[in-house]
Amino acid sequence: MTTVNKKIKSFKASAFRNGEFIDVSSDDVLGKWAIFFFYPADFTFVCPTELGDLADHYEELSQRGVEVYSVSTDTHFTHKAWHDASDTIGKINYTMIGDPNGKVTENFGVMRKGQGLADRASFIVDPDGIIQAMEITAEGVGRDAAELVRKVKAAQYVREHPGEVCPAKWKEGEATLAPSLDLVGQI
Repeated sequence: MTTVNKKIKSFKASAFRNGEFIDVSSDDVLGKWAIFFFYPADFTFVCPTELGDLADHYEELSQRGVEVYSVSTDTHFTHKAWHDASDTIGKINYTMIGDPNGKVTENFGVMRKGQGLADRASFIVDPDGIIQAMEITAEGVGRDAAELVRKVKAAQYVREHPGEVCPAKWKEGEATLAPSLDLVGQI
């Protein structure tokens, strides 16, 4: 069952960010764009490559008004230990949510049954708390943060330009489409 076009469910969790422990809730997400970036576990293999790649794109996302929340079922304490132990994870400036009870992971529908681990999943959430895009990959398939940024740009463009849509491989500044009867069968 897809969660696209649905509002995120209420949650409250502890997190690690910029050397501090903080509380994060679904209310904190409203009013701005957000990415929820779920991954199976800290101190693993594909996960740090993805989180590091996302960290490399965080400044651009921040400039676009997008906040990033990485989420695993580890604790916020484990996130801090990983941040301190790994050069790759040490460059992260976005919020790392600890979800040991699995509530946030369950709310987004990406908990692996019987494992207590999150799927490798990304969600783009608009300022109204509505999920605009999602991606789930298999355990061994890492995600590309540049493609996630491209999807954010497309979602923001569509929100700001009602009546227009972004075609495949659309990049910021390129032509969009205005769906109409005239386009049917012409593309």
